[in-house]
Amino acid sequence: MAFITPELLCGVMFLVICVMLMFGYPVAFTLAGTSLLFAFLANFLGLFDLSLLSAFPQRIFAVMRNEVLIAVPLFVFMGVVLERSKIAEDLLEDMGRLFGNLRGGLGYSVCIVGALLAASTGIVGATVVTMGLISLPTMLRRGYDPALACGTICASGTLGQVIPPSIVLVLLGDQLSTAYQKAQFDMGNFSPDTVSVNDLFAGALIPGLVLVILYILYQMIVAFVRPDASPAIPKDEENESGEVISRSIKSMVSTLFAPIILIIVVLGSILGGLASPTEASAVGAVGALMLAGYRINRAKGMPILLGAVCMLILLVFTALFDLRMQRESVAVIEWVAIAAALLVAIGLIIGVAVAVIRVYQHQSEDSGRSTLADIMNATLSVSTMVFTILIGASMFSLVFRGLGGDEIIEEFLQNIPGGTLSVLLVVMIVMFLLGFILDYLEIVFIVVPIVAPILLTMEISPGIAMSPVWLGVMMSVNLQTSFLTPPFGFSLFYLRGVAPPSVSTLQIYKGVVPFVIIQIFMLVVLWYVPSFATWLPNILYEQ
Repeated sequence: MAFITPELLCGVMFLVICVMLMFGYPVAFTLAGTSLLFAFLANFLGLFDLSLLSAFPQRIFAVMRNEVLIAVPLFVFMGVVLERSKIAEDLLEDMGRLFGNLRGGLGYSVCIVGALLAASTGIVGATVVTMGLISLPTMLRRGYDPALACGTICASGTLGQVIPPSIVLVLLGDQLSTAYQKAQFDMGNFSPDTVSVNDLFAGALIPGLVLVILYILYQMIVAFVRPDASPAIPKDEENESGEVISRSIKSMVSTLFAPIILIIVVLGSILGGLASPTEASAVGAVGALMLAGYRINRAKGMPILLGAVCMLILLVFTALFDLRMQRESVAVIEWVAIAAALLVAIGLIIGVAVAVIRVYQHQSEDSGRSTLADIMNATLSVSTMVFTILIGASMFSLVFRGLGGDEIIEEFLQNIPGGTLSVLLVVMIVMFLLGFILDYLEIVFIVVPIVAPILLTMEISPGIAMSPVWLGVMMSVNLQTSFLTPPFGFSLFYLRGVAPPSVSTLQIYKGVVPFVIIQIFMLVVLWYVPSFATWLPNILYEQ
């Protein structure tokens, strides 16, 4: 048995996990169970010390104590509320009517709404399915090229990977923070700088918005070169177009105003340093709930509108005054602000209570149950999946490191000829290929902790260390690209599941190819112009 080495066991363990996942076994239990079996096998062969597994409960406890990760279920809740309350559907319909009289107008609408949903949900599968169910039949009925329609929906639906506040960025930021500290310790810096989820949100904002602009530019080019591929409203409807536009503008303003304000409050408070992602996610969850309650009964929406105004006032008070009462010295103006904040909080409580009651009493069209029950079940399901996978990945990384896997990877990467460029290219290609068979959660929890500490010890150019924010943005855009790339991109499977039978799988594949090229172009731009990702964090946080 001398031919069995720790290196061989590491490779076989990873391969077995990939094969089992492809057969559809649950991710979390596959990660933990396979790793545990290989730990016992390696111990039997004298290659692994089982006492290392005693660190596993400590890792679970560290996950439980991690305040950053509390943002995950809250952002999931926010996104599910906007989806189940049909707010996303209203956005798509109103935006489609507004731009429908333009060539490519429906495509522009899908791109814009995709960006808005990305900034409010960050759940790729839900966004692609929602837009596929609502927009694809309309685009096909209007005479859109099926390939173009499918490509637009798939690409816009994956923007949740990049545009903050994204669940991917929250998890990636948490992993990169740990990896960056480890890299700094390895280089002898025992008082390292920190990188936070806020930094990654700021870094991903500009590349995400540029991607939206590039998608729309591509739509414009197609509309100019191939007018039949993205037609405007048919001739027989032109006489109604003026009335349609006027009605749509009014409807869109009422539909679009509240979600945009919610996004600005959540994202602005994070980027402005007024709130942590966890605190901002709580504001977003409450705001989304009030938005859903208002939509259910606009005629009696005054208590909810009052609650929304109170929430904004509280945020302003928090930014301007120190509202803590247990202090040795509190100025008179601060006592006045505290008293006003308490009164305003009562208005917020009333607004939230009214919203909760309405959402609870409202019956879901899909299940016939309470909409609030559906929202809570969906949030619990997604959140449980995320954290169970995180625990399973912790067992995998523990066994992998116990077998010396991190040292094997480090030695392999350092021996790649060509320097940092070659190493990063290899890592990106591996992550890209893994994106075909693993979800982003597995990649973030398994691959990033292994390769990120090694990459962050390297220099992107002589004398310039690799920025963790830049690396995180590169990884998120890369994962988004793997979600789109035929034949195994997850986004393609999501759309295939809801697309009508008249749309072939080949048309879906054909439609996403131009958007994959745009994604690759963005990765090239980020490589040659790192300030695309680092400029805004440097400005906001003076790094």
